[in-house]
Amino acid sequence: MLIKSLSIDNFKNIERARMEFSPKVNGLLGQNGMGKSNLLDAIFTLSFTKSYCRVPDSMLIRRGEQFSLVKAEYLRRGVEEDISLGLTDCKRKSLKRKGKEYQRLSEHIGEFPLVMISPADVDLVRESADERRRWMDMVISQGDARYLDALIRYTKALEQRNRMLKDGVSDASLYYAIEAMMEPAAQYIFETRTEWVKSLEPIFRDFYERISGSDEVPGLTYSSQMQDAKSYADMMECHRQRDIILRHTSAGTHRDDILFTLNDMEMRRTGSQGQCKTFVVALRLAQYAFLSQTTGMKPLLLLDDIFDKLDSCRVERIVKLVEDPAFGQIFITDTNRSHLDEIMMRAGGDYRLWEVNNGHFTPLHHEKD
Repeated sequence: MLIKSLSIDNFKNIERARMEFSPKVNGLLGQNGMGKSNLLDAIFTLSFTKSYCRVPDSMLIRRGEQFSLVKAEYLRRGVEEDISLGLTDCKRKSLKRKGKEYQRLSEHIGEFPLVMISPADVDLVRESADERRRWMDMVISQGDARYLDALIRYTKALEQRNRMLKDGVSDASLYYAIEAMMEPAAQYIFETRTEWVKSLEPIFRDFYERISGSDEVPGLTYSSQMQDAKSYADMMECHRQRDIILRHTSAGTHRDDILFTLNDMEMRRTGSQGQCKTFVVALRLAQYAFLSQTTGMKPLLLLDDIFDKLDSCRVERIVKLVEDPAFGQIFITDTNRSHLDEIMMRAGGDYRLWEVNNGHFTPLHHEKD
């Protein structure tokens, strides 16, 4: 899968942009704050219907404007398709595929798979379990519509249960009814996450070793309260009185986590900046391999300033990795032209490069396909 062209109006600091892309490598060169990451975010938003930065839709509209429109022409499974996303300051977003508007945005997830690597990814290591659960859900949902449906059903039922707890409801029969709705969804989420982490770990380890060039041993360990429970119903029964006191649901798949380790030590406590960066880049590349297999398409690969905090040897190894034919269309941003020039040279002339300045994109190189 690839993007042939992109049209942007009033997205973040980009007033207007019309771009045609190389099917292999596309580079964006410029200083920080000029709009390189904003263009990648526009592409990301077309795949996920929301910003990579997780900001409200209103913040995606250029300051002083009343609407934003992002449109792209794709080549997907050999068929040309177009996607458009419209945002206004007073109405809901409108997502259209081939001119037809989606009734449910969740139907779009996974149809145009994408992996983005950015400096913010270090939050996967450093921040709370919420970040890692969000990452699991985003990846698995792209290749498993049933998982996304279970996640939506579980979340809605959880919100209802939490409202009951906040309202001081104590009738056990009401909790039984909600928990019966939550159980099949929670069981599918738990089982799918278990198998996903198990299948992802060897792929991730391989990428980590190839980037680090060391004998460090990284690890992924899935942690869930359901692992030690006799059943979901038993787990909820055991926690119900405590939940009534706390006024929120303290047990369930919404509390799951993944433990990241290096040489059996927790990354968030002992990992250096370079090790953490290598860890998350390897995670994202493993995510790419997983999605390639489950969707049957090569996802878009967006690399946003990924060379920061990495030594030259690790940079060289990443460059060699992404030039592999296993990776499809790539978008990469950097402030350092030497990195981009090296990647472009390895692309064998099949690339395009733009200089980015205050939301304007000036072609520096334009190869005809």
